[in-house]
Amino acid sequence: MSPAPKKLLLLILGLAVVVALPFVIWGDAFEAALTGDAPAEFLRRHREWAWLVAIGALASDVLLPIPATPLMAALGMAYGPVLGGVIGGAGSMLGGWIAYALCLRLGRAAVGRWIGVDELQLADAFFARHGGWAVAWSRWLPVLPEALACLAGIARMPARTFVLSLACGSLPMAFTFALLGHLGRGSSTIALLVSAALPLALWPLARLGRNAGARR
Repeated sequence: MSPAPKKLLLLILGLAVVVALPFVIWGDAFEAALTGDAPAEFLRRHREWAWLVAIGALASDVLLPIPATPLMAALGMAYGPVLGGVIGGAGSMLGGWIAYALCLRLGRAAVGRWIGVDELQLADAFFARHGGWAVAWSRWLPVLPEALACLAGIARMPARTFVLSLACGSLPMAFTFALLGHLGRGSSTIALLVSAALPLALWPLARLGRNAGARR
């Protein structure tokens, strides 16, 4: 393997480690605090403003080990499947956008100095060709979504394309788990499968719509 791909691989692994480290250190504490009935009770008790707290918690997932799917289910319990899905999707998308925007503005120059122009062009080419698929499909996974959002910013993935793919991945998961919480279902296996499958159908449709709009 040439030095350039090695450095790109190290960059990807490094981003994944940085994102995963809070889960290793504080994951159990956050899991205990944000699972069970307590989050839903808090959201119901402070319904008028607690949705802002939920959005902030989901948006901070890039830095903190927030268990996103239990919190989305709690939103469904407290606000119903539609409004709960909207709130959960907004929080997930905001977290992805923060990671993307920070790395777009601050990360490219620093990364470019380390891995070099050729390596950076490899990342640019990947996100130009496959970035939409990668971002959309990854949102249901742990750790990887935040790392990919950072890489998308570093690779200067077009903002419109990033947001569209982010929505295709974040919204199905948010609405699926909000519905799961609303129905009082404990098992999340089917919800995870739906969260993984729907983006694969939505992203091609969204891309067609974007291209059709661009031609007008």
